[in-house]
Amino acid sequence: MKAGLPCKPLQSLPNSFLFPFMTTQHLSQELASFASNLQAKDIPADVMNRAEDLLVDWFGSAIAGKGSRPVEIITKFAESMGGFSAAHAGPSEILITRKKSSPFLAAMANAAASHVAEQDDVHNGSVFHPATVVFPSALACAQAIGASGEDLLVAAVAGYEVGIRVGEFLGRSHYKVFHTTGTAGTIAAAAAVGHLLKLTPVQMLNAFGSAGTQSAGLWEFLRDAADSKQLHTAHAASTGLMSAYIAQAGFTGAQHILEGKQGMAAGMSSDADPSKLVDRLGIRWALAETSFKYHASCRHTHPAADALLQVMLAYKLKPSDIAKVETLVHQGAIDVLGPVTDPATVHQSKFSMGTVLALIAHYQFAGLQEFDQHFHDDAICLFRDRVTMTLDPEVDSAYPQRWIGKVKVHLHDGQILEGRVDEPKGDPGNTLSRTEVTDKAMRLADFSGGASPAEMHTAIDLLWNIRKQAKISSLLPHS
Repeated sequence: MKAGLPCKPLQSLPNSFLFPFMTTQHLSQELASFASNLQAKDIPADVMNRAEDLLVDWFGSAIAGKGSRPVEIITKFAESMGGFSAAHAGPSEILITRKKSSPFLAAMANAAASHVAEQDDVHNGSVFHPATVVFPSALACAQAIGASGEDLLVAAVAGYEVGIRVGEFLGRSHYKVFHTTGTAGTIAAAAAVGHLLKLTPVQMLNAFGSAGTQSAGLWEFLRDAADSKQLHTAHAASTGLMSAYIAQAGFTGAQHILEGKQGMAAGMSSDADPSKLVDRLGIRWALAETSFKYHASCRHTHPAADALLQVMLAYKLKPSDIAKVETLVHQGAIDVLGPVTDPATVHQSKFSMGTVLALIAHYQFAGLQEFDQHFHDDAICLFRDRVTMTLDPEVDSAYPQRWIGKVKVHLHDGQILEGRVDEPKGDPGNTLSRTEVTDKAMRLADFSGGASPAEMHTAIDLLWNIRKQAKISSLLPHS
């Protein structure tokens, strides 16, 4: 059965039975019930396969975080707060240090690590990066409680389905100011961990309430090349995990945290659509709509990058042939990328449309090596300053469900060449094969030195066969 096509609806007890006090539709509650009651048999095989793909892809991004200054700072903080000795290590693995810690601190460190390379997955319609908050929290909990590989994948599906719908619900106005991965991510992490902890629907709703009241993440950091993006994911993953654990212990949370009069939408959105929260639950599998990131940059740059590459290859252009490039974009790209005009750091340069297109023009790829070695080269900066963004009605109306790439390439001889890409590399209709996902993970580990090729092959083989694991153990040898 194809992902996203109609399938047998999720079989669960009706809300009136689970919540006898409920007389009208309660959307936060319906979403909590779904996350609580989801079972492996409810999930189509191709969705479970896709969850494995996304898990391997996330693992590569997490290993890529080793050596990053912001990630190392957060990880050292987590380790210093652990209170564990070598003889009494915690149950959960911090991937970049090979040390064991508490689930809370391991989730924090691994979530920070997996977002810094800008290679972790993204769901177009919600403009949300699910993997970097769902897998760190789910893996940390699974290792702590001895969950199986199948348990881990089902929990991840619950986290993706919940987080994506919360992101869609909060809408475009939310994303203009808030980093959705930091906000919706708290709910996604709570759903994944809550499922592993076997929370009842009532407990899951309490976990959502606690996670939502702590959701945070503002885009202002981009203007200063600040480190906050890694803090957003670290906080979301660990907060979501904590919210699930304390809900299990009886801690209560707001019952209408998403759609209530003083809930997340009321404070964080002007165009929230409550229907998105329960959109075809158990029929539409949003996880299967998630895209891989091919280039190591903000996803808003990818459509134009692919369109420029299309033109350059078709016409056999050199960078010196090009006088300027006009990218035709959606408003979200302008909101996020517009403030970055002269990037000061490698990470900030990944949010510069001009820098990304300059790397594409010169190297046909905007990968970790290209950014690290060339983002501030004179030739790259000169090309960068000849790239503009223009709001395009067609592109903007299609966004965020579709991320269309359109460019006008102005040549020195006066010609104007146009390029268009309807599905950037990595989208479900232009996806990465399992070989490409594996190669990407190997490339990320090689860049950071976070694991040897042999260690990566062993870990990736385990992850491709995760459903055979009766109990989740360490993915890497420990120091």
